[in-house]
Amino acid sequence: MKKILLVNTNTEQAPYPVPPVGLCMLASRLEGTYETRIYDGVFEKGKNLVQTVLNFNPDYIGFSIRNIDDVIADRDCFYVDVILKEFIEPVRKITSVPVILGGSGFSIFPEELMKLSKADFGIVGEGVEILPLLLEELDNGNDPAGLPNVLISGQKQAAKKISQRVSIEPFDGFSQIDRWIDFTPYRRRGAYSIQTKRGCSHGCIYCTYPLIEGKKFITRDPSDIADEIMEAHDRLGDVTFEFVDSTFNDPEHHAENICREIISRGMKVRLRTMGINPKHTSEKLFELMLEAGFSQIDATPDTASEIMLKNMGKGFMLKDVERMARLIRKYQLPTMWFFLFGGPGEDVDTFRETIDFIDHFVSPEDLVYMSSGLRIYPGTPLHKIALEEKRFNAEDSLLTPQRFYYSEKLGKEELTILIKEAERQRPNCIPALDTHPPEGMIAEAMELRKAGNLAEPMFRTLLRIKKEWIAKGLLRL
Repeated sequence: MKKILLVNTNTEQAPYPVPPVGLCMLASRLEGTYETRIYDGVFEKGKNLVQTVLNFNPDYIGFSIRNIDDVIADRDCFYVDVILKEFIEPVRKITSVPVILGGSGFSIFPEELMKLSKADFGIVGEGVEILPLLLEELDNGNDPAGLPNVLISGQKQAAKKISQRVSIEPFDGFSQIDRWIDFTPYRRRGAYSIQTKRGCSHGCIYCTYPLIEGKKFITRDPSDIADEIMEAHDRLGDVTFEFVDSTFNDPEHHAENICREIISRGMKVRLRTMGINPKHTSEKLFELMLEAGFSQIDATPDTASEIMLKNMGKGFMLKDVERMARLIRKYQLPTMWFFLFGGPGEDVDTFRETIDFIDHFVSPEDLVYMSSGLRIYPGTPLHKIALEEKRFNAEDSLLTPQRFYYSEKLGKEELTILIKEAERQRPNCIPALDTHPPEGMIAEAMELRKAGNLAEPMFRTLLRIKKEWIAKGLLRL
């Protein structure tokens, strides 16, 4: 049986480490046909990778590139250099087996990353179905040029392949994460990732989800989702399960049915989720989420200005955001809020509309992330807007960091001042540049949580400590 090594090149652990759910799904799919192993770089950071390759002696090596940068202006964080230096180049020096690239970050910049890495093949978009087909062609000595979404080194075919991005149906999301990687270091600050769907039918101007996963939702059966959670809980015990979909409560009623399935089984689990779509929130949804075991959510309206909601293509209105906020306060569900400032048409008035919303609707105990500028990715509506406004030329690369969009009505410098002023008056508001708490604060939070057996979300513990530090003069904003 031939061997394949799948390498997770993601090393970022902020705000918490994320397990490579996609690679684990892929490994589960390949198991039985290939002897499969995963090297997880989140904590290893490339250490012992060369020795792993030498010991395992794979016939194929797949590198997953999750992130290009941290999507934070002025931090100048560029993961690609690390991926090349610490992962791909050292492996290239010791083996000549085919190197295959994939992952969400690669799918955004496939042609440029193929050239930089000198990889043999690349897969754009979903790899769970395509990688087995590519390996079969290579096993049989065939030319894989006819496969959709496959890029081949030296061939001018990226444009054709990118246009063929598709999501594979049906979607089998079983990942069995802890079978493929050591889950122990994730238990302290991370969560067990669960996908309930692929794709996104929304049109947010900056978002790459529709480009990578497709423009329609492909959902999993709620019973399969509950099976995965139950089986993982039986193996791992008390862990947090995080739904990592683009939006959890889309399409309408899908999230409710997942909660009902979990409730019907009498499962006692701790759940959290990423983006909640304000348009599809309701009393029933929040009641079911609490009964199912949700202890935290992320609310991602991006703005609370009616003008900016339209300009950013959010697909919902301010009344929807306000309804969601009222429900969050009513059901006392701990929430991290995310707002993006500086999009097309943003000015001082629209900025203040969002700040006014925070003052009136967001609990001081909840965290508010405030991002400055919108990262521009190729193929998105924002990319088209930037080109029309002559921010750069069509042939210019967007791969390197600091390709951010700022409204002409509210420049970068003025926006930065406004965000810092908002933070000084509201300790629960955190500028994106300041999302890494001091090590001492994290250590104190960990001690408090352990001593008091606290079950509250980490961000609430950190917020309390932050306010205490400010009061004692240990932290200045």
